[in-house]
Amino acid sequence: MKAGVVHAPFDIRYEDIETPEPKAGEVLVKVKYTGICGSDIPRVNGNACHFYPNVLGHEFSGTVESVGDGVESVKPGDRVAGVPLVPCMECEDCQRGDYSLCKHYKFIGSSRFGSFAEYACVPAANVVKFDESVSFEKGASFEPATVALHGLERTGYKGGHTVAILGGGNIGLLTMQWANIFGASKVVVFDIAKERLDLAMKYGATATVNTLDEDFMDQALALTDGRGYDYVYETAGSVITMKMAFSLAANKAGICFIGTPKKELSFTVKEWENLNRKEFTLTGSWMSYSAPFPGHEWSLTAHYFSTGQLQFTDDFVFKKMPLSKIADAFEMYKTPGAVKGKILVDSER
Repeated sequence: MKAGVVHAPFDIRYEDIETPEPKAGEVLVKVKYTGICGSDIPRVNGNACHFYPNVLGHEFSGTVESVGDGVESVKPGDRVAGVPLVPCMECEDCQRGDYSLCKHYKFIGSSRFGSFAEYACVPAANVVKFDESVSFEKGASFEPATVALHGLERTGYKGGHTVAILGGGNIGLLTMQWANIFGASKVVVFDIAKERLDLAMKYGATATVNTLDEDFMDQALALTDGRGYDYVYETAGSVITMKMAFSLAANKAGICFIGTPKKELSFTVKEWENLNRKEFTLTGSWMSYSAPFPGHEWSLTAHYFSTGQLQFTDDFVFKKMPLSKIADAFEMYKTPGAVKGKILVDSER
C-alpha cells in the first residue's frame, strides 16, 4: 500500500510499504480521510517523532476492509471513525476508567503506525461505527469533537449558564457547539480573526468578541451584566488567553484549559488573586476517554453528528489534499499563519 512515511525530521515521503494483516481482535480499515492534528506538525517539521520510520495520522475515517479472528463488533463495509488511544487496561488509572491518564498507553499514529496510509490496522475496540448520514469528513473529526466534549465536562458543566470560548479554531468551535447542545444560556467566542468569529456566529455563538479591540474586556463583561462567565474554556493554548480566562470568570466559575501551552506561563500576584477572590475551579483536560472504553464522548459524537446538531462542514476545512501530496501539506505549516483551518488528507486520491 501507499503511505506517508516519516524518515527523519522534515522528511516525510509518499512510498510503498507492506499492507498490514489484522490479527485476532484487530480490524483493517480502508482509510478515507485523516485530519492533520497540531501534534503531528512537530513530529514531521521537528524532532518529536517517537521513532523512524513512522506512519503518523490519528484523526481518521474509513470503512472496515477485513477483521481478525474473534471480532464481532464490526464487519467489512462498516463506516468507522478511528479511536487512537490504546490503553494498557491494567494500571490503576485504566481500572478506574481514566484511560486518558494511563501511563503505559500506545497511540495510533504516534507510537504505532497510523492512518496517513491507504490502510490502518487497529484493535477492534479502536473503531466506532457511524451511519450513512454522517460524511467521512465528519468521521475524520470524531477525535477533535470528543476532545472538545471531554473538556466541556471536566468542569462539571450544566446547562442554563453563560459560557466563554477562548479561541475560535476547530476545537473552540466544537466546544461551543457542545455547550449549546447541552443547554447554555449564552455562548460567547473570543478570537483575533474576523473570519473565525464570523464562523462562530454561523454555527451558534450568541455573540463574539475580538480581543484586538481596546475595550474587549468591557464588551465581554457587558454581555454578562458584569458578572463574568460561569464556564470558561481555553482552547488556543496561548499565554494571553490563559490569563484572560481568570479575568472573564464569574464567582464560583469553572475554567478548563483544553489548549496546550507552547510557552512558559506565569501569573502576577494580582492575576492569581482572581482564583482566591472568585473561588473558581481551574482544571485541565487530556484527550477524550471514559468507561466503558472508548466512552460516551465517542457514542455521543456519533449520535449528534447523525442528528445534525453537531456540525463539521467544509467551512472548517482549509484544504483536502491527496495522500500523494502529504509532504506538500506539511510544507505549508512551515509558514506561520498559512494554514487557516483543518487539512484533510484523502487516502483514496
